[in-house]
Amino acid sequence: MVSEADVKPEIRKGLIGVVADVSAVSKVVQETNTLTYRGYGADDLVQNCSFEEVVFLLWHGELPKPKELEQFQLAERAFRTVDPSLLQTIAKLPTKSHPMDVVRTAVSFFGATNLSTNDPFVPSEHVNLARALQLFAVTPSLVAADLRRRHGRLPLPPNPDLGYSENFLWMCFGRKPSPEHVRAFETTMILYAEHSFNASTFTARVIASTLSDIYSAIAGAIGALKGPLHGGANEAVMHHMNEIGDPAKARDWVNARFANKEKIMGFGHRVYKDGDSRVPCAFAAFKAIATSDEGKRYLAIYEEMEAAVAESKGIKPNLDFPSGPLYALLGFDVEFFTPLFVMSRIAGWTAHVIEQYAANSLVRPLSSYTGVPQRPVVKPKD
Repeated sequence: MVSEADVKPEIRKGLIGVVADVSAVSKVVQETNTLTYRGYGADDLVQNCSFEEVVFLLWHGELPKPKELEQFQLAERAFRTVDPSLLQTIAKLPTKSHPMDVVRTAVSFFGATNLSTNDPFVPSEHVNLARALQLFAVTPSLVAADLRRRHGRLPLPPNPDLGYSENFLWMCFGRKPSPEHVRAFETTMILYAEHSFNASTFTARVIASTLSDIYSAIAGAIGALKGPLHGGANEAVMHHMNEIGDPAKARDWVNARFANKEKIMGFGHRVYKDGDSRVPCAFAAFKAIATSDEGKRYLAIYEEMEAAVAESKGIKPNLDFPSGPLYALLGFDVEFFTPLFVMSRIAGWTAHVIEQYAANSLVRPLSSYTGVPQRPVVKPKD
């Protein structure tokens, strides 16, 4: 007879294939290889909606009516201004720190200034939606201020007459962006906004499951997104392309990396079986602004790398591959690519945190112990 102690548990490293909970926020439909937000295809949303409409959808379950969208836009624009004390805090942080550390610190600042010991552990959904809106609106101002200070420039105030994406590009570079640049940036914001139980989203839900506050959950998610195997992949893509430099060297570079058993970032995805469904829209946006000599060079490197990886490994690009050069062409420093991801994914993170609170169960998995068996304490002698 086999005892329960003799049965070895099934270990799924990285929780591969484990269904941890239910969610109505998003889904990858395997039959069509489509990412959906609340039932709408992300590619359809890119073609038909603004980023603000998509954020409203993720939080409320339906696309906004015209009056609802107008009210949402007014509310978002009212929360864009950064408190001077937070700007002073950011100014004190070393410029050698990663911009993701600055964003994480800013979210913690919000939590420390907006919460009190008398607050309920989980406030109403209405309160958490207001906090989500505040974070969503002010984070672009924080990222822009940090970008400018690293170039020795003062932050620019947000422009309430501009939409989310146009205002952010204005705050970063001090000039009105072209419609093509706004559209390209907006495309990435929509595509990065949500993606089911990825590492950072699951981190946020784990923290929320303890009944910690929404700011703590988002700060934890930012920490998870910083890693190069998650959000930091788009930075690595650009480092790859800059290292290659010449499109004629791309195939040899790819083959040498694989020969040395080194990973190439921006390819493959755990969820998609037939390539990342977000790539076609992102690539089209990248190609639309790749009109300069530098843009054409990046585009040629992209195409050479894509072909070489496909020939060698049969692996297709993921969203990070086109978004890296796209952000570079918009003028962003490489280390700011992941904070851009944060600006977008706050929408999905907060939607999941609120969903977690609504039907909470503490996330507390088990582990299979592989250490030394129980033993008595015998102190070592010389």
